[in-house]
Amino acid sequence: MTEYFIQAFIYLAAAVVLVPLAKQLGLGSVLGYLIAGVLIGPVLGLVGSETTTIQHFAEFGVVMMLFLVGLELQPKALWGIRDRLFGLGGLQVVLTSALVAVAAHWLGLQWPTAVAVGMILSLSSTAIVLQTLNEKNLNKTDGGTSAFSVLLFQDIAVIPMLALFPLLALPELQQAGSAAASHGDDLSLVAHLPMWGKTLAVLASVAAVVLGGHFLSRPLFRYVAKSHAREIFTATALMLVVGIAALMHLVGLSPALGAFLAGVVLASSEFRHEIESDMEPFKGLLLGLFFITVGAGVDFALLASQLLTIVGLTLALMLAKGLVLAALARLFKLKTGDRWQFAMSLAQAGEFGFVLLTYAYSVHVLSAEQSQLLSLVVALSMFLTPALFILLEKVVFPNLSRSGDQRDADAIEHHGPVIIAGVGRFGQVVNRLLVSNGFDTVLLDHKISQIELMRRINVKGYYGDATRPDLLETAGIAEASLLVIAIDEKKHVLNLVRFVKRRYPHVKIIARAFDRGHHYKLQDAGADFVITETYYSALEAGSQALRMLGYSDIVAEQRKAVFNKTEARFREKLYLSWRDQGGEKGFNDHYRGLVINLQEALYKAMQKADELDTDEAFEDDTRTVMPVAEYVSSKAVSEVVKERKRRQQEEHSDEDDNLPA
Repeated sequence: MTEYFIQAFIYLAAAVVLVPLAKQLGLGSVLGYLIAGVLIGPVLGLVGSETTTIQHFAEFGVVMMLFLVGLELQPKALWGIRDRLFGLGGLQVVLTSALVAVAAHWLGLQWPTAVAVGMILSLSSTAIVLQTLNEKNLNKTDGGTSAFSVLLFQDIAVIPMLALFPLLALPELQQAGSAAASHGDDLSLVAHLPMWGKTLAVLASVAAVVLGGHFLSRPLFRYVAKSHAREIFTATALMLVVGIAALMHLVGLSPALGAFLAGVVLASSEFRHEIESDMEPFKGLLLGLFFITVGAGVDFALLASQLLTIVGLTLALMLAKGLVLAALARLFKLKTGDRWQFAMSLAQAGEFGFVLLTYAYSVHVLSAEQSQLLSLVVALSMFLTPALFILLEKVVFPNLSRSGDQRDADAIEHHGPVIIAGVGRFGQVVNRLLVSNGFDTVLLDHKISQIELMRRINVKGYYGDATRPDLLETAGIAEASLLVIAIDEKKHVLNLVRFVKRRYPHVKIIARAFDRGHHYKLQDAGADFVITETYYSALEAGSQALRMLGYSDIVAEQRKAVFNKTEARFREKLYLSWRDQGGEKGFNDHYRGLVINLQEALYKAMQKADELDTDEAFEDDTRTVMPVAEYVSSKAVSEVVKERKRRQQEEHSDEDDNLPA
């Protein structure tokens, strides 16, 4: 028993130390798990023969991953991105699989094995790519959204791949595998059935998963939810996934296929979000354990003996995938910068490659040596992915920016006193208000689709990157009076404020912030007015909530104004505390103390508003909010509302007394 505890501690300690470190270095959590496995396995020799056994258990994390992928696949969401999902994603998988399969056959593999290798290596790393795109604020670009569509299609494509692999089994590998498995005791419901019986059993099992998930799971979850026992709800979700995986295995299908189908069926369930939150930790831990075992199983002797072959195959794979992706990006009319981002971000193999390699070996499509070799190719391509993103950010994007990307910025035909950088929802509202009051504005946006949208509603905008000094000069920044910055990238907003204030100090700047920290940085950089994007909409929603809770319109508006004025009084103090205590590191005890004081001040201000009934008291803190007569009137209305609520409660209480026991 002690041995199991020690082994569990080694695996957990390796993950705890190396995964956060890998994420900080921009390598991603998957590579962190792989490095942890390599370190405790081949390097230090802390784990050994038990790795294969643990890997079989950890593969259940893949089943859970596909169950959660199924939960996310709501038909309406998929229909909205159908062109990129099935067009771009489908073509990428088919073309890459075909190209790699032909190359693998040319290198000497049999056609069934070559086809399987092509499908395995056509997949990219969802975990690494999505995490890196989010960290570098590239997820909202056309290249980022296209990459997401392809990754989503690849996740879906894993299901038919798992179903197809048993049909590609090689007879010689099957014979060797049958001899090795003859001593096993795996249960099967279809092993001795004729082919038509196996087919019926498979169809019946799939129908049971689909129909049971649709008609039986909801009453079951409702029954469990009534107990208000969170652990039983989690146990129910686990029971379903484990049961479905076991059923699929008993009829000779992939457990992951059944879990995926169950997830799709439950995607429209009212319990979807709770199931997802309960299953996510188990999926993450088991997948992490799976990747650690993959790393621990790396054959360093094979790597050393065939280093040039493995490196050559890895580079050839990434080049071939990159060319296919670049061609598809051009076919789907992505901009040059987005084409580079799209091709370079998806050029690697992915974590599902390890899963499919293990499965392909288990169903006798690949030999053990082939599986080991390709595992090293997959791992090395994933290790090289952060370097590709660094190359993209440090070399490709700057060169494209200097050359004007794939299209020159529009010629700006007129100047105005106001330049608006970014014409999304925020910039459009600002522009409509200014134009309706007779001001000429110059609209800039680096997304051509956004500019074309504006032109369809007869609003003149110009394509171009507002962070480029030459474009700003062409737009007339030297003669402008005001610059409104409404672009999405936080870092670019900050750099633009600093540049304009340094080169054109006379230009007033209104900038949109994403949170308090961003707000303080923009204020520190010299922005004349900074607005946190959700503050006033949240304030308006709060005042509407007060109305729905019984306050009159006048009282709700007065409370909103008091809240806003109290926040404004503390805003400068919070900024000075942040600045004086070290900027980004300024969220210290002094700052937190001010936040607590703000909460207390807000509470006291609202209590005071309840008590105010004289000119002198009202004048003390909120005279600029509303006239005293209106305040007294609103207070009277509030009292009427409270009295009405009291009477209603008494009436309901009387009615309850007359109800039968």
